[in-house]
Parts: sequence; structure tokens; C-alpha cells
Amino acid sequence: MTEGPPEVAPDAESSVSASGARTKNSAADDLAVGLLTRLEDRTARVLIVGQGYVGLPVAMRAVEQGFTVAGLELSPARVDALRAGKSYVSDISDAELGRALANGYLPTDDPSEAGPFDVAVITVPTPLSEGMPDLSHVEAAVESLGRRLRVGGLVILESTTYPGTTEELVCPVLERVSGLRAGLEFFVGYSPERIDPGNARFGLVNTPKVVSGIDGNSRRCVEAFYGSLVDKVVPVASTAEAELVKLLENTFRHVNIALVNELAMFAADLGIDIWSAIDAASSKPFGYMRFTPGPGVGGHCLPIDPSYLSWRVRRRLGQTFRFVELANDVNEHMPDYVVTRAMVLLNREGRALKGSRVLVLGLSYKAATSDWRESPSLAVVERLQALGADVQACEPYLPATGGPEVPVPVVPCTPDTLAGADLVLLLVDHPDFPLDQVARHARLVLDTKGVLRRHDFTGEIL
Repeated sequence: MTEGPPEVAPDAESSVSASGARTKNSAADDLAVGLLTRLEDRTARVLIVGQGYVGLPVAMRAVEQGFTVAGLELSPARVDALRAGKSYVSDISDAELGRALANGYLPTDDPSEAGPFDVAVITVPTPLSEGMPDLSHVEAAVESLGRRLRVGGLVILESTTYPGTTEELVCPVLERVSGLRAGLEFFVGYSPERIDPGNARFGLVNTPKVVSGIDGNSRRCVEAFYGSLVDKVVPVASTAEAELVKLLENTFRHVNIALVNELAMFAADLGIDIWSAIDAASSKPFGYMRFTPGPGVGGHCLPIDPSYLSWRVRRRLGQTFRFVELANDVNEHMPDYVVTRAMVLLNREGRALKGSRVLVLGLSYKAATSDWRESPSLAVVERLQALGADVQACEPYLPATGGPEVPVPVVPCTPDTLAGADLVLLLVDHPDFPLDQVARHARLVLDTKGVLRRHDFTGEIL
């Protein structure tokens, strides 16, 4: 964090200061070499704080690469599941978890049981609270790590946050609690998580990992750690730059999803098939990226990360991030639009939404995952129930543990279940759904994901 003075000192006092700084830097260099050696020979002890959709894959990969790994998870139910070899993260199989346990992986909810560490990675939630970033989980994790931080240790933040968090929050808390000096006696870095739950093509290993540090030694140590886990690392100059990378990626998606969602609403009113227009636009080999409409945005990232950036801009610069504010407005109201479309569709069939049996297909926030965080499907269900609908759901990806309370009865997606509903509302394009049966047996369908476009069915596509 602190740079040394110029090489040529103008007076004796400056020479002494410069010499002292060089001595300190030399000591930090030696500590960095020691950590790099432990990383290379796999004797470094690794602690992952948070064993969710981000932390558990990192822990599994670190064990696979020969590190001694402890996973600190404050949910006793999750720890019990992990110790029993039962994974609650769709990207991690029970078999993979079992191999990790056999190779020394230690899941625990007791910081003292986790023991000392050479590298600690923080992967805890960073939600919004009344429109403001809630970093209480990060602060608690940093406080806990600071009490066990040793000279030459490395702490890496992966949790998504606003630019400046690592320098302004993580480093000062670690220094205060440990009594050590960041950049001189221990190292700090930031690496944004890029986990995409349910993505069969890109996972932790083959997705390039952006890495950074508060100084050169920190960055080298972070790069070496992740370089042992993934195929490619992408170093950047500062932790604030790395923090912005994550927000840039998700703000880009958030804004473009809002754009196509709003276009879908206008296209429906104009009698235009937005899906055909998207297909045609996608034929352009340059200058266009395909985004499709849906019932809203979910997961931890898209509904939250752009608001972190908007909050930071407003707080530091006194300006509004207009693109984010507009995107939030559009995407947050998509569940309302879906319910309105459902009401109109039922009305055309001479039925009111109140008292109608509505079968919802999918409760998670995206296909092929049990991740329900900020799912727009839950918002749709809540609005349907508030208007008096009798709601049931088909959801093949129920969380094994730690998921939200299921708000409606979950039923199998059978011909009888489909035929018994006044309206089938397809909210998630799970590959498990029998689309042929949906098209054949459902009396009326509102497809918000466009997966029935090649089928003959009664109803509409968003």
C-alpha cells in the first residue's frame, strides 16, 4: 500500500528513511517468496470462508490440486450436508465432494477448528439492504480472519462489491485486528468471482480469472494461487480495477436484458414477434450480442451488482448512474408484466385469475440449477397468490439444503397435472421439462422463455 521514497535522497534524514523502506520492502519480498514457494509445493494451507455457489467450487478445486483446505460455513445445516457428502450446489456432485473429503477437505462452522491458514478466500454474500450495500458478512469474515492472520499470509476477497472495498475496508480491518501491516507483513488481493451456476460449458477452471493485489507482491501471490487452480489468470493493476470488472460485466448484462425486456413489451403491443426479430438480428456476425426476454432477472449478481456501482457513483460523485436506474426499473417490473399478461390471457378464455389453477414451471432463477436467489419466479408466484390464484409449481431442481421456503405445493410435471391447470406459466427453461407434453396437454400456456416456439400449443409467448 505504501510506496518507497525516491532512490536519490536529498538529505541524510531522507537517506535513512529510504534505507528503512528498502529494508522493509526486502522483508516483504522475502515473505512473498516464502508464500510463493508454499503455493508451488502445495504446503500452503487454504481456508475458504463461505461454502456456497462460489466458495464450494473453489474449495473442491483447491483440494483437487493438492492443497490442504478448510471450508468455513456458518450454516450448520450446510456443514452437516457437506460432512455427509451431500452437495447442495448443482455444479458439485456428491462424488466430487466425497473425493475431497477423502483427501482432507474439512467443512466446519467453527473458526477455531478451521485452524491457521496461509491463504484465505472470502466468498460470503454481499446483499443490498434498503438500496444500500450490506457488507456485514464481509466485515465479519475479515474480523475473524484478522484474529488468525499470520506474518506472510494472504487474504483474497472474491465477494462482489463496489470499487474501493479491498483498500478501504478489508485492509484497515485486517491491520487493526491483527496488528500487522498490509503489504509489508501480509498480502491482500481481490479476484471477482465468475461462477455461472448450471453452465455446462464454462466453469471455474476454464473461465479466465481476473486477479489483483494491493501491491506487486500481493498481486504475484494472488496470481500464483489462482494460477494453480484455473487455466488462465488475467492480472490487473489495482484491486479497485478488479472490483469494477465484475460490476462492468453484470451491468452490461443487466442493461441489455432490460433493453430486450422492454422491447418485448412494446413488440407485443405492436403485434410483432420479438423472438423472430431476435433470431434475425442474431444472424449478424459482428456488432450484436443475443439477449432474450424473460420474467425478470435473478441470482445474486444481476439484481444486485449494478446497484452497488450505482450506489458508489452516487455516494462518491454525487451523480446518478442513469442506465442502471432505468434497467432496474424495467427488470424489477417484469414479474408484474408477466402476471398482467396471464390475466389478459385468461380473460380471453372467459376466466378470471382469481380462483384459477395456475401451474408454474420453474422456481429457480435460471435453467438447470437449484439456485433460487432473487428469483423472479418467486415474485411472480407471490403476485399470483395475492390476486387469488391457486398456484402449484413444477420444480425438478429443489435445493437439497439451505434454500428458501417453498411458497407453493410442488407437483410432478405429468400430463394430468398439466391438463388440470387453467393456465400453465413457463418461467424457467429447465431441460427436464417435457415440452411435448406441455404443448399437448396444457389447456392454456404463457411461455416467458420462448421454448415452445417450435411446438403447436394453445396460448402465447412473452
